[in-house]
Amino acid sequence: MAKIYYNTSTMRASLLITCLFCLPFFSHAQNKAAASAGSNSVTPPVVVPDTTKNSLLLPVVVKDTGKAQYFTLKQCIDYALQHQPNLNISLINVDVAKTSNAIALSGWLPQANASGDLIHNIQSNNSASVTTPTGSTSTTNRTTATNSFVPGVTVSQAIFNPSLLYAYKSAPLFVKQAQQVTDSTKIFLVSSVSKSFYTLLNTLEQINVFKEDTARLGRSLRDAYHQYKGGIVDETDYEQADITLNNSKAQLKQANENVVPQYAVLKRLLGFPPDKQFNVVFDTLEMMNGIHIDTTEQLQYEKRIEYQEIKTNKDLQSQVVNYYKYQWLPTLSAFFDYNLTFANNNYNDLLNSSYPNSYVGLSFSIPIFTGFSRVNNVKKARLQQQILDWNETDLKAAINVEYTSALANYKGNYYNLQLLQRNVNLARRVYFVVDLQYKQGIVPYLNVITAESNLMTSEISYLNALFQVLSNKIDLQKAMGNISY
Repeated sequence: MAKIYYNTSTMRASLLITCLFCLPFFSHAQNKAAASAGSNSVTPPVVVPDTTKNSLLLPVVVKDTGKAQYFTLKQCIDYALQHQPNLNISLINVDVAKTSNAIALSGWLPQANASGDLIHNIQSNNSASVTTPTGSTSTTNRTTATNSFVPGVTVSQAIFNPSLLYAYKSAPLFVKQAQQVTDSTKIFLVSSVSKSFYTLLNTLEQINVFKEDTARLGRSLRDAYHQYKGGIVDETDYEQADITLNNSKAQLKQANENVVPQYAVLKRLLGFPPDKQFNVVFDTLEMMNGIHIDTTEQLQYEKRIEYQEIKTNKDLQSQVVNYYKYQWLPTLSAFFDYNLTFANNNYNDLLNSSYPNSYVGLSFSIPIFTGFSRVNNVKKARLQQQILDWNETDLKAAINVEYTSALANYKGNYYNLQLLQRNVNLARRVYFVVDLQYKQGIVPYLNVITAESNLMTSEISYLNALFQVLSNKIDLQKAMGNISY
């Protein structure tokens, strides 16, 4: 029998090559066994199909809980413009302003009043002294009825009144002011609803990422378990996979819980009944195209509703100054009085005879000295004008700060979005390569954990950047006064 001698290093190299060659067959056999095994295999989470190969964004539909409605962003805004309580209050305030003007201007219309006096004389003087033109005095006896009733009607018409003139000139400004408050409420509502909608979509998209991450980790846990059972890897690889999976489950659970209060915030902004449900949907292509905005457009203060409001306040204050300035003008009105006198000593016969009396005339009033109240009121009104001028100066500075901040945030986050989109593609490729290398025994499981963590972080960062850019666009449009509704 011949003796065969083997070199030790040659034998080790041969065994290693043989193991690497047989490893795919062992893995295939273990996968088939895992599919038919019951309690001997670790059950991974339900695998969600990976539908995000080309884009992280797909139309999101929350699970239907019955007869739920489906709202796009535009539908949410349209619903809010009809049902939001604060907006409806501002619309009512416009009608209140118009009604208040009608009350203030009613003084220009004729004013009619009826009055009457019922008199019972307890004691009367039946004689009167009369002085003649010659200087002599004569006594005349007269009889006064014990009971009398004097009804009358008074009609007056204002011809000129400084207060009514102020009401006439200020009436359209008060309506304009109320309408501007309504416009401001609409702008705030469109901005808030849009940003709340994007926040909710961000969370829903993060849930999809966490589901995909949980599915990947479930597959990694299954592979690590089978390799551990086959004696290929150490037990710590399987335990690290389990730890990472549990962390991903916790993040998925928290994201699911965050959806509830975010829906509640959106419902409040819409004026949607809290006990009813609705789902949100969106058009991916429309959203991606809606990211862009013209950043070269110059800021125009006149477009801002706050600037328009302060201009209206200044116009109103000018009317106040004019009112006090011309308060020295007289008030003039015409009047007509008609009285009918009934008199008799017996109540039963009081209305048997009457004595009519009527007259017409003009009434005027001129303020001569009012204790310098008019002068001080004019001074006070002009000081309030100066306050409004300074408020306008401060408002311009605040608008400029808001505009520059919104523009800087939009540009920075838009550039960040482009980089993060590239990072997502790189992270997916790295994870695919590292996962394949681990299955072939080339790299340790720590590399898989790192690659998977980088992939999830890049996807979450991309989503945050995407919806942050959309929110920054809303802020920039609001700062430039370009919010439409």
